[in-house]
Order: sequence, then C-alpha cells, then structure tokens
Amino acid sequence: MQTHITTTPFGRRPMTLAMMASQAVANAMPEGARVQKWHVFKSIREAKDLIGATDRSLAILNALLSFHRDMELSAEGELVVWPSNEQLMARANGMPPTTLRRHLTILVDCGLIIRRDSPNGKRFARKGRGGQIEQAYGFDLSPIVARAEEFAELAETVQVEKRAYKAARERLTLLRRDIVKMIDAGIEEGVPGNWGKMTWTYQGIIGRLPRTAPRQLLDDICEDLELLWIEIRDALESFTKTQNPDANESHSGRHIQNSNPNSISESENSLGNEKEAGGSAAQIDNLHSLPKRELPLGIVLDACASWRELAKDAEIHNWRDFLAAAEVARLMLGVSPSAWREACEVLGERQAAITLAAIHQRADEINNAGGYLRSLTDRAREGKFSAWPMVMALLRAKLDAEKTAAQARGGPPDDADKRKGRLEVSEALLRSLRRPKS
Repeated sequence: MQTHITTTPFGRRPMTLAMMASQAVANAMPEGARVQKWHVFKSIREAKDLIGATDRSLAILNALLSFHRDMELSAEGELVVWPSNEQLMARANGMPPTTLRRHLTILVDCGLIIRRDSPNGKRFARKGRGGQIEQAYGFDLSPIVARAEEFAELAETVQVEKRAYKAARERLTLLRRDIVKMIDAGIEEGVPGNWGKMTWTYQGIIGRLPRTAPRQLLDDICEDLELLWIEIRDALESFTKTQNPDANESHSGRHIQNSNPNSISESENSLGNEKEAGGSAAQIDNLHSLPKRELPLGIVLDACASWRELAKDAEIHNWRDFLAAAEVARLMLGVSPSAWREACEVLGERQAAITLAAIHQRADEINNAGGYLRSLTDRAREGKFSAWPMVMALLRAKLDAEKTAAQARGGPPDDADKRKGRLEVSEALLRSLRRPKS
C-alpha cells in the first residue's frame, strides 16, 4: 500500500488549481470502477480537440498506457506507471526530450494524467517483502478511469458533428449540382424565367463559401441554395405542366424544343413582312432569309465584345455565364426590373439577354436603354422584332471598321484578332441581310 499520495509537482513546476481539480476528480472515482484502457484511449483520441490534447501528447499517453501491464484499469488496482524519459521516448517513436516534456505537461493540463513526483523527482516504485508495491512515483492514470464516461460522451459528440458535417457537405454538393443543371436545362429548353438573375444569385451565394467552412456556415449557405432551388424547380415544373400531358421521357428532345413558345424559329417565322428595330431597311425587308436556328454564342460575343467585361473574370464559357452578366448590364444601363421582366417573358431569357448585349454594345448611341428595350419588346410582341439583324448589324459594322482600318494602313487586316479566337462570319450570311425579298 502507498504510504502517502503526493499532490504537488517536483522542482520549479508550480501547483495549480487545475491540478487540484484533476486530483479531486480522481479521488471521487466510483468504487469498483473498471474500464478497458484501449477503449477509453479510442474515445480520448476521437475527442482530443474537445479535451485539448494533441497528436503527440496522445502518442505519449499511448506509451504510458502500454507500461500498465493489464488490459483493464480498475479503481482497486495500481494505476501509477513510472517509466523513465528514455523509455517513454523509445515507445513514442524517438520523440526528442524537450518535446516529450512539453507534451507531458499538456496531458497534465488536460486532466488525463496526474504527476506523482518523488522527493527527488525520480520515478520508481518501492515494493514490500511480499512483492506488492508500497509506494510508486510517476504518472497516475486514475483520471482515465474516473472520466471514462465523460470521454465516451465527448467522442459521441464529435462523431455526431462529423456526421452532420458530412451530411451538410453532401447536401451542398447535391444542391449545387441540381441548380446548375436545372438552370442549364431551363436555358437550353427555352423555359420562361429570369435565368440570368438566378445564375447571378447562385454565384453570389457560392462566393461566400471559403475553402474550409464550418458546418454552421455550410448550413446557412445550403438554406439559401435551397430557396433558390425551389424557385428554379417551380419555374421548370410550371412550364412542364403547360405542355402536352401525354408527353413523357420517351419523346425525343426535339419534341421538347419545338414546344418552346419563345423559340427563335417561331418568332422568325412570324417576321416575314414586318419591320424590325435596330437594322437597316434592306435587313428589315429580308428577315425571312435569315437562318432558322438560334444565334451561336461565339457570334454573339464577337458582335458584342464589351459583354465579356461584365462577366466574372471577364470570361464567358457558356450561356449560363452569358445570362449571369445580363443582371450586371441591366443595372449599369438603368433598365428597370419590370422592363427586363417583360422582355424575358416576351422574348425569352436568352433572346432578351442577346438584345440587351446589343444595346450595351451601342450604349454610347442610346440615351434611354430601358425605353429602347421596352420598344423592342413591344415590337417582338407584335412579331416585328428579332435579335438576328441587331447582331448581324453589329458584326457588319465591326468588319467594315476593320476593313477601313486595314485600308488606311495599306495592307490586309491584322491577324492578331484571329489569334484571339474570334469567329468569322461568312459573306453569304451578311449578304442575306441585303438581298431583296423574293
């Protein structure tokens, strides 16, 4: 039996109230308490951040537990181990002495072990004639037995938090995937809706996401994304309900595209003998000769070069990026939300954005962009407007300016523009705008 239990550390190490608290917890250990030491160590390892332990301090604790011969730690048994620093360093994979002393202090401060220092600071055990230990000086492991239930609860808390964090990450990934693909589907299928604003809202929400985010922030971002997801889903579902109720997934994508009430083909078919805003008289008379397909993104960007400046990082890779820039352009041009909403309803989101891009390209020539957009929307409602001639007119003006500049230099146009990936427009397409009606 031990003749005395020391309560103060050896040498210059001070006594603290935290040490007294740890010793009080150890002394209050229930009688007959018994735990599996490696099960408790696993709980401590799981909850190390909550406890305040470090990876290296746990390596030392692992070594200390290995010096206790039994698999169980019990209140009735001997709970003091007395390895030397050399033995500890060897079992802690060659840890340096200074690091060993620092992390032993961390274990004491965390209340995982208690120092039982001898009068001269040495660690040893004195045995009686029968071989039983009468007095031991070293590290007391009794806090591990006394706090075993607390460590298990902390480990469970950490596991719950990890599961919640994983669920939040999965929810975030699914919402991001759904929103991006639903917006793309809405744009490609010509579903009426303010897709540019939705894309801009999505980018704003995702912009708040740091590289490493706590779960609370992930939950907040997911809540905002879910509201946007509901808005996009409702727009797609309401459009789907207006279609043929017999339509199903076995129908081809061509059928879905032809069901679009705002498709460019239908609007062009109705423009045969009507006037069009934004083009020359020859172009107005020959709208029927335009190709019956939607404007390629590359041609629109070539005609409206200033549109790239409105996009994030000045890069537009797809129609989703193009529509996201529309919200910025609307604010810059002073177009009211009602005028923009009306244009999207009549023209469709993509055609409205192309029209706005053309207006932005000619911003120096237009005094009231909002009024001009309303005028074009009214013409489109009557079947008298298409974005094709506007874009072709901008391309014609750009090519003419390049030709004039080349003639002024006395040589062919500079090939530098071609190296930038700029699209070429065929002369046949440009001549089609001037061809008289048949």
